[in-house]
Amino acid sequence: MLDPGSPWSIVYHIITQLALCQYFLQLISMKINDIVPDKHNYLQIVGNIAKPPRILHYTGKLPEARLPTVAIVGTRKPTSYGREVTERFSYELASKGVVIISGLALGVDAIAHRAALDAGGTTLALLPCGLPRIAPATNRGLAEDIVRLGGALICEYDSDAEVAWKSNMLERNRLVSGIADAVLITEASARSGTLNTAARALEQGKTVFVVPGNITSPSSAGCNSLLKQGATPVTCAEDILEVIAPQLLTSQTQFALGSNTHELQIIAQLQAGLRDGDEIQRVTGIAAGDMSMSLTMLELAGTIKALGANQWTLR
Repeated sequence: MLDPGSPWSIVYHIITQLALCQYFLQLISMKINDIVPDKHNYLQIVGNIAKPPRILHYTGKLPEARLPTVAIVGTRKPTSYGREVTERFSYELASKGVVIISGLALGVDAIAHRAALDAGGTTLALLPCGLPRIAPATNRGLAEDIVRLGGALICEYDSDAEVAWKSNMLERNRLVSGIADAVLITEASARSGTLNTAARALEQGKTVFVVPGNITSPSSAGCNSLLKQGATPVTCAEDILEVIAPQLLTSQTQFALGSNTHELQIIAQLQAGLRDGDEIQRVTGIAAGDMSMSLTMLELAGTIKALGANQWTLR
């Protein structure tokens, strides 16, 4: 017990008061709505899960009608491969009109949310705590962007609920899979908590899609194990759309186009599997200046995406 008159007690009191002030300012600035899932077209689907929530709390905007929805989940410590495939699937699905759901956690969750926003799509975050708290706090900026850009933050806990968000994660997972039409796991280790979401999805009769990983990578051991148990392997967004929303598929495959010969050569090499800019330049024989210009124009057009270290991929 601190001495009420000690300097440390005064500092503690000031910090506590500041924290309370910040909490109430967040509460005032964040409009928190209550909704009965059974009475909302988009959320009615959760009435079929175990322990369906009677009331959900949210801030932001929910889809008014039921739209194709995919939950994207995975490891909190993704490799460069996990990051790339998560970004690709989330971006492509969101750009087709699929709502992307995840848990706002570090790693794959946050990457999926951000890629959906980059695609101009809708993403919803299921929180393991009561609003206006954000968990983890490091993703508050992302949470604010989700709301600002037309998505929502959703939870089943009251604002004054005990902050035990780490123990709430497994319960939250049933909502992540429950609101979705299917679950996609992009990268997960053998003991990843993501496997709990996969189990919840299977209990709910949802399809579990899994991105295959390198068999020597511990980060993909969970994914590869799920595939051996019968999960559906996917290598592109179309694999998912064929199952949950075939109406969103175009009548014929769209191929990336360039505006000149150099751009077409670069696209052809990327389609063939090359990613390294120097290697593409060597194979095509494009001059360094023209190569740099072509890469820049293709990136500005949204045809290709930089992965860093002069590595590139098609959008």
